[in-house]
Amino acid sequence: MKRPLFAALLVGGAALGVAAYYAQTHALHSPKHAVAQVAIGWAYLLAGLVAWARRPTNRMGRLMVLTGLALLARQLRYSENPLVFTVFFILGELGYALVGHSALAYPSGRVTDRAERALVVAGYTTVLVLPPLTALFYGGTRPMIGFDRLPRNSLINVTDNPHVVELLQKTEIVVFFGVLATLFIVLVGRRLWQATPRMRRILAPLLVAAVAFGLRAISECVFTFVDRPFAYEYLFWWWAAAVFALPLALLVGLLRARLARAGVGDLVVELEHARPEELRDALARTLGDPTLDVAFWLPESGAYGDAAGRPVELPEDGARAVTLLDHEGEPLAAIVHDPSLLDEPKLVRAAGAAARLALENAQLQADMRAQLTQVQASRVRIVRAADEERKRIERDLHDGAQQRLAALALQLRTAQRRLDSPEADPAVEALLESAVAELQAANQELRELVRGVYPPILTEEGLAAALESLALRNPFPIELDVLEGRFPAQVEATAYFVACEGLANVAKHAQASRASVCIARHNGLLAVEIADDGVGGAVPLERSGLSGLADRVEALGGRLRVVSPPGAGTRVLAEIPCEL
Repeated sequence: MKRPLFAALLVGGAALGVAAYYAQTHALHSPKHAVAQVAIGWAYLLAGLVAWARRPTNRMGRLMVLTGLALLARQLRYSENPLVFTVFFILGELGYALVGHSALAYPSGRVTDRAERALVVAGYTTVLVLPPLTALFYGGTRPMIGFDRLPRNSLINVTDNPHVVELLQKTEIVVFFGVLATLFIVLVGRRLWQATPRMRRILAPLLVAAVAFGLRAISECVFTFVDRPFAYEYLFWWWAAAVFALPLALLVGLLRARLARAGVGDLVVELEHARPEELRDALARTLGDPTLDVAFWLPESGAYGDAAGRPVELPEDGARAVTLLDHEGEPLAAIVHDPSLLDEPKLVRAAGAAARLALENAQLQADMRAQLTQVQASRVRIVRAADEERKRIERDLHDGAQQRLAALALQLRTAQRRLDSPEADPAVEALLESAVAELQAANQELRELVRGVYPPILTEEGLAAALESLALRNPFPIELDVLEGRFPAQVEATAYFVACEGLANVAKHAQASRASVCIARHNGLLAVEIADDGVGGAVPLERSGLSGLADRVEALGGRLRVVSPPGAGTRVLAEIPCEL
C-alpha cells in the first residue's frame, strides 16, 4: 500500500467521521451515540489500513477499509441537504452488509462457501434495492423509522405514501436484521463446527461477529415494533461494544502469522539443545497446530518415516496438508499439518528453516533407527529360518537315518536268532551281538542328537513339557518352576535352547550338586533363569557357549546375561519379549 493513498484514506476517514458526528448529533441530539457510531467506523478504517499495509495481497484489509468508510458515511443520511440525504439514505445500509461480508470473508478475504456467498449476495440485494424503493415514496410528511421529525426531501420521490414507506422499512428490517442475520449466525456456527481445532482458534473473531449481528437484529426488530423499550440503552451499548471489538479481533487474527513468525526466533533457541523427539512438539507450539506431525526422509529406503524409522504414508485425501522441506536439493522432511496453514506458507517454511539443523539430526537418527529395524527384522528372519532348518533336519533324521538304523538292528537280531544253534560259530554270534549293540548305541546317540536339534515335544506339547523331558535326562537333580501355557514358537525355541546350553555348562564346568530352571512372565517378557550351586566364576558371556544364543535372544528384542561371582554359583538370565 502506497503512503499517499494511506494518508489520503486516513485524512478522508477523519474528516468523514467529524461530518458524520455533526450530522447525527444535529438530527438525533445524542452525542454519546454519535461518538459510538463514529468510533466503530474509525475502528474498521484503522484496522483495515493496518491489515492492508501488513498483508497487501489479502483482500481483508481493503474490505475492512471500505466497511469503515461506509459505516461513517451512513450517518450523513441525517443531513437536511436533499442531495446528501438522498445519496446516503439509498447507500446507508451498505455498511452493515459490508460488516457481514468482511466477517464471512475472514481470514482469506474471499467468501468461498456457496451458502455464505448466497447470503452475502442476498444482503447486498436487500440494502441496495429496498432503500431506493423507499425513497421513491417518501415525501417528508411523516418521519421515517430511525429518523427525527424534521422533514427531508428525496430527490427521487415520485409520490408521497407514508404507509408504503413504513411497510418497506419494516420489510427491510425483518429481512435483513431478522432472516438474514439469523442465517448469518447459523452459517458462522456451521463453519466453527466443521473447522479443525486450529481453524476454530483462527475463526474466533466470527463469534464476536455473531454476537454483534445477534444483538443488532434483536435491537432493530424490537425498536421497530416496540416504542423505546426499557432495554434500549443496554442493547445499544452491548451492540456497539461487540461491533467495535470485531475489527480489532479480525486484525489480530490477520496478523497472527506475523506474530507467530516473530516466535520463530524463539524456536531456534528452544531447539538448540532439544532432543529430536522434542522437535515435533516445538514445531506444533510455534505453528499453533497440536495435530502437527513430522515425517523424515529416509535415504536408505527412499521413503518417509517417523522418528522411530517406521515407514509413514503421507496423506493425500485433503483432510491434512503436507509441506515438503529439502536441503541442498535433497528431501529432508515433510510437515503434516492443518490445511489452514496453507494460507501461511511462509510461516511454515520459516519454522522449518529455523528447525533445519534439528531436522537434519532427527533425519539421521530416524534413518539409523530404520536401518536398525531392518537389521533386527533380518535377524528375526535368520532365527526363523534356522528353526525351520532345525525342524527339517530333525524330520529327516527321524524319518531317514533313525528308521534305517532301527531296521538294520532288527535284521541283525533276526539273523542272530537264526544262527542260535549248537553248531553256530561262537565268533560269528559274538560279532552279531557286538554289531547290534553298536547299532543300538548309534541309534540312541542319534536320538539324543535329534532332541538337541529341535525336540518334537517342544512343537507338540510346549516349553514346560520339553524342559521336563530335558531335566529327566540330566545326571544331577534339577528343580523346575516353569510357567504353563504356550508362547510364540520362536520364543519357546529360544527359551528352550537357553536352558539346554545353561544346563550343559552346569554339567561341564560348575561342579554343582543341583540346579534350577525358572520360567516366569512379567511386563510382556518371558524371563528364563538357570541357576546352580557350583563354583561360579564363569567366563564372560562373549567367550562362552551362550554367545550364539545371546545373538538369538537379542534378535527377538531381548537380552541375555550371566551372573557368576566366584564361589557363589552361576545364574544365566534371559528376558525375551513374548508378545511377538
